[in-house]
Amino acid sequence: MTPKSEAPADMTVEEFEQIARTAPETVRLEYLNGKIEGKPVPDGKHDEIIMWLLEQCLQHRPDLRLYPERGLKVEKYRRGRARPDGVLAPRRHFLTSGDWAEPDGVLMVAEVTSHDWDSHQWDRVEKAKGYAAAGIPVYLLIDRQAGGFVVYAEPDDGGYRSVTARAFGAPIELPEPVGRTLESEELKELAG
Repeated sequence: MTPKSEAPADMTVEEFEQIARTAPETVRLEYLNGKIEGKPVPDGKHDEIIMWLLEQCLQHRPDLRLYPERGLKVEKYRRGRARPDGVLAPRRHFLTSGDWAEPDGVLMVAEVTSHDWDSHQWDRVEKAKGYAAAGIPVYLLIDRQAGGFVVYAEPDDGGYRSVTARAFGAPIELPEPVGRTLESEELKELAG
């Protein structure tokens, strides 16, 4: 189970960042919509899915990188901080960034659901709103519980205007600026 707690109403982003900096290495914290969330340490299947996605992205565009667990500022969504499972951006994009980078130039974020009681609220609602408000063009949610994926595109401040859900095995069409179709047959095995 992932621990979640309401942050004090007067907690600043700077105070959250200090807490996140001093947390043990086994704890990865995020701050969205006034809530602090502890991300679970990924299991082997989670890691394999991220590696699959990384390979797919590099084969298509060697000028891009899929950065795992990259801290992003999602300022417009209640001054949040998120650590997507993968952040697709140009090579060396984060070279001079600190722990929490601006989302400018990010092409896509990816999340792989964990087997947590609150995955629905956190991955499907809170993060979709936060990433859209930050202007991230594409959000790929690989949903292990549902046996499929969701591609969110066309962000605005209230969320994504385009939401496409498919079962594993169907092609994953990632719109521009990614502009790539991935075959997802392998995800049946990796997520199972």
